[in-house]
Amino acid sequence: MILSQIKKLLSTVETVKFQLPNGTLVPEHFHVTEVGLITKNFIDCGGTVRKETVVNFQLWNANDFEHRLKPQRLLNIITLSEKVLGIEDFEIEVEYQDMTIGKYDLEFNGENFELVNKKTACLALDMCGIPPAIQKIKSAVLTPESSCCSPGGSCC
Repeated sequence: MILSQIKKLLSTVETVKFQLPNGTLVPEHFHVTEVGLITKNFIDCGGTVRKETVVNFQLWNANDFEHRLKPQRLLNIITLSEKVLGIEDFEIEVEYQDMTIGKYDLEFNGENFELVNKKTACLALDMCGIPPAIQKIKSAVLTPESSCCSPGGSCC
C-alpha cells in the first residue's frame, strides 16, 4: 500500500485497527510512534547498486490501556510528516514488536489494515548461479499397446 492509499482510507474508516498475519489484532491501545522516511542504498549479490525508499510506520504498545488512535489523528501525523520530512507517495512499511521487531507490508481488507509478512528474495537471480525452477512435464500414460517395451515389443 502506498501513502496516498492509506490517507484515502483513513478518511473513510471509523477506527484504526491493525491485524497481524496470524489474524489477531494489534492491541487497540497502540501508538504510532514514528512516521518516517527510510532510504536503503545497497549493492545486490550481482553487483547492481540499488536504492529503496519506504514510508515507515512504527507501532508501539504502552500501558495506557485507554489510548485509542483515531483515523483523523493518524492522518494529521502523516500530513505533518509529509510536510516536515518531504515524504512522497512511497510504499508503506510497518514496524511492530512481537518477539522481535518485525517489518511488514500493509494491505487493507475492507475492515482492518493488515500487516503482511515480508519475504526476502535474490534480486540478481541471473547472477547467482541458481538454476531456474524445473518445469514439470505431464508425461503420457503408457499402456502395453502404446509402449514399445511391452512384452513382445521390439525395443529390447
